[in-house]
Amino acid sequence: MKLYLMSLGAGLLVGMVYGLLNVRSPAPPVIALVGLLGILIGEQAVPLLRHVLVGGQVDTGWFDRQCRPHVLGHLPGATGADAPCPRDRG
Repeated sequence: MKLYLMSLGAGLLVGMVYGLLNVRSPAPPVIALVGLLGILIGEQAVPLLRHVLVGGQVDTGWFDRQCRPHVLGHLPGATGADAPCPRDRG
């Protein structure tokens, strides 16, 4: 969580500098970021449908292992149930 707060702080600092210089941010508009979220969620529809079509059961455990890490990523310092799957380690 500390990493996310540091990233937010850095972004706020850069935003203030841009504001002081009266420069527009090169960041995409919010609508583009919402579209990217839609892409991430849509990508998970294919494995979900494949799993259902072969007769697999979709429960919260399967969803947590297969979909959540791809969409939300892994929090830094995750341990136990929140740790990355072995296949995700590099």
